[in-house]
Amino acid sequence: MNKFNAWIYRDYFKRPMDIILSIIALIILSPLLIIIALLVKIKLGSPVIYKQKRPGLNEKVFTIYKFRTMSDERDEYGLLLPDSVRLTKFGRFLRSTSLDELPELINILKGDMSIVGPRPLSVSYLPYYTEQEKIRHSVRPGLSGLAQINGRNIVKWEQRFYYDQIYVKNITLIGDIKIILKTILIVIKRSDIGESGVNSQIDLDKCRADIFKRSDN
Repeated sequence: MNKFNAWIYRDYFKRPMDIILSIIALIILSPLLIIIALLVKIKLGSPVIYKQKRPGLNEKVFTIYKFRTMSDERDEYGLLLPDSVRLTKFGRFLRSTSLDELPELINILKGDMSIVGPRPLSVSYLPYYTEQEKIRHSVRPGLSGLAQINGRNIVKWEQRFYYDQIYVKNITLIGDIKIILKTILIVIKRSDIGESGVNSQIDLDKCRADIFKRSDN
């Protein structure tokens, strides 16, 4: 696909394709969504949907929707226990199969996200991107992306952001289709999963805080 055709797809066809695919997915998966919601309610309680602020296109903050995967277990002082403790067996299953991310189809329908694009990360990370890495916010964040089919969340931040930059500079229909198909295979295999606070990369703000502090001095 030449640059002109790639531009046409990115600016005029990618968003309509997101709308069509998200509607189809929501219709087909509606029984599964209802079942998961009921199981979350029974096993983890309310709220069933976990909401968090994430930066999207042009760093505009939106609310992302996911199925809840953690309990509200607290210590004797009323403080939440570590993530690794509150992440239940059922929650691990939802994460490893990416079923917890199905509510993001609503974000795609709303226009907050795309089927394919850089994954939306924490708002607290915004001050810690390099100028080159900020390009990831020049497109809508995705349900899956080039970084997710190349290690998901167990590779180093620099590598993940490298894949994000490559994707943003080379958005094509064929490329998006390949990412979608490879994502399905990875989810089926349940590979390259990192649990927060267990075996995933340290949070970006913690990872780069000292580096950015030294550069300011």
